[in-house]
Amino acid sequence: MDFEFIRDEENKLLNRTELDFVLKYEGATPSRKEIMGKLCALRNVNMANCVVDSLEGEFGKQEIVASARIYENVEDLKATELDYIVKRCHAEEEKSEEAEA
Repeated sequence: MDFEFIRDEENKLLNRTELDFVLKYEGATPSRKEIMGKLCALRNVNMANCVVDSLEGEFGKQEIVASARIYENVEDLKATELDYIVKRCHAEEEKSEEAEA
């Protein structure tokens, strides 16, 4: 997976970094979790502080145009983002926490 960042802006009011990027890949379309994991590894941030909002791909192209937001802490993320977006991005983490309990 290769990331090409189109927009990288810091939003100080909401304590977050807003990213727009093009993701080029080979083979099967990567999942949201894989994309978020690679993005967080590139940016050296915790996955709990990040949401990948939109993923748009075209038939026949092996690239995705996406947007993501990286927050400074989890509290800011939960206070700002809509619940369904947080659940979509962090559903796997919540399931594993419930299994451990």
